Amino acid sequence: MYDWDEANIRHIAEHEITPEEAEQALENDPVDAGVQDCEGEQRYVEVGMTHSGRMLVVITTLRGELTRVLTAYRATPLFRAFYFRERGANYGHD
Repeated sequence: MYDWDEANIRHIAEHEITPEEAEQALENDPVDAGVQDCEGEQRYVEVGMTHSGRMLVVITTLRGELTRVLTAYRATPLFRAFYFRERGANYGHD
């Protein structure tokens, strides 16, 4: 389950991402790109695909039992290469 409010919805909208797309990227077998520690808070970096084939980077944290999306944006070329290297694939969608 996800923790959405006006602030994080507005933030990802600045990157032209909807909450539904961020959730799809997290639920479609994303690639784990690491964990960052930011002022004692664990932030998880995932690279995943939406149902329409958009590759996104989604950064989350856990708030209680909920996953809070902190930001989401279109995957950069480096993240795209990382995703395909981890998946062992030479194809993709944008």
